[in-house]
Amino acid sequence: MKLRSEPRPDDIEAMRRWFKSLEDCVNAVDFAAGRPLFAEDMIAFGTFSDFVAERDDVERQQWRNVWPTIRRFHWRLADVKGIVANDRLSGTGLAIWDSDGFQEDGTRFDRRGRATVAFARQAAGDPWVAVHTHMSLFRGTPAVSHGKFSGPAG
Repeated sequence: MKLRSEPRPDDIEAMRRWFKSLEDCVNAVDFAAGRPLFAEDMIAFGTFSDFVAERDDVERQQWRNVWPTIRRFHWRLADVKGIVANDRLSGTGLAIWDSDGFQEDGTRFDRRGRATVAFARQAAGDPWVAVHTHMSLFRGTPAVSHGKFSGPAG
């Protein structure tokens, strides 16, 4: 039994815009600009905590431990997949990213991973807001990056 229909292209494009906005925030290490992309009462799975509830805690426990340590974070936007509810008020976006991570000695490594993001919005056509994120590194990728950056990636 099939339970989902093909999402509208504009809904998937809105997911791509959300992922691109997050990419820009990560690369700029701009936490304030990233906050509106996420619901205040979001829940996340994290590298540093099993469950993290509330956007402020996600920022403190996840974003601040990752964003300043990586460079050249990039979603594969053309490959974003999505599932959208028939009322178009909730959806799930799936994406793969590439970035540079750094060993303790400063050696760069490929830091690639995937994400599942649950989205919600007040009205069809509004921008998506993340209510849940699950981001994980691909197998074999070091769990921690040791870079120390404070601004835009070069």
